[in-house]
Amino acid sequence: MTGQTVDAARRALTARFKSGSVESAELDARTLVGAVLGLDLTGLISAAGRRLSADESTRLEDFARRRLGGEPVARILGAREFWGLRLTVSAATLVPRPDTETVVELALEMLRAGPAPDRQLRIADLGTGSGAILLALLSELPRAHGVGTDISRDALQTARSNAVDLGLADRATFIACDYAADLAGPFDLMVSNPPYIRSADIAGLAVEVRDFDPPGALDGGRDGLDAYRALIPQAARLLAPQGALVVEVGQGQHDDVRELMMAAGLAPEGPARADLAGIRRAVGGRKKPS
Repeated sequence: MTGQTVDAARRALTARFKSGSVESAELDARTLVGAVLGLDLTGLISAAGRRLSADESTRLEDFARRRLGGEPVARILGAREFWGLRLTVSAATLVPRPDTETVVELALEMLRAGPAPDRQLRIADLGTGSGAILLALLSELPRAHGVGTDISRDALQTARSNAVDLGLADRATFIACDYAADLAGPFDLMVSNPPYIRSADIAGLAVEVRDFDPPGALDGGRDGLDAYRALIPQAARLLAPQGALVVEVGQGQHDDVRELMMAAGLAPEGPARADLAGIRRAVGGRKKPS
């Protein structure tokens, strides 16, 4: 690629990605070229005729090789945008996905429908990973304070770094524990995107997920519901009266998770919220008034 113009390098990379059956070949090529050069889309257009240096070509070739090997762009670049926030990701965390923004949407809706939504709120994100859900909520709720839990200390370090980078560290605490095991309530809102893939389905996942996401953040046990059986009763004990629990679920799991909420004494609130693909992705329940 040395000596190629920016535009020629982008077009050549797009063609390689298409030949390698990479989804979003044009977007991925543009994103990776832009990352190498430190340019956004407007900058790429302006610099279309500039020639790549040897160092830039070497770095772009490394990115290309990794992407053709199935590594997601977010992992190559070490960051992903979620809810308009730039989040660092690491080997210990999932890459935040647009589907999970459905959890944020439903959580905000349930908070605003609850008692005194403008009061100081206490939020917990169980299995926080990169901190995506918690930090998105704190960015929308300036009077809220939150705690994120994870069994991975490496994941918690990533989440703490994101909180610092986003200027939210003074309202976010991170604790190493299994879901809510070491927390003390009450909480106004609890959220979670737990592992929900059936163990037998792991091998058939897309390579970007199967080979690059942390296995512990994927495997939900034989029926995909192990995490919900653990965290829903914990949350039910720790929620304040009329407090809300919102969880992400896999395709077809919404009814089973609603039943687990009801068994724990939570009242399901409305239908499960669908993501952009029409999959029922977020399930909410509310603790009954005392």
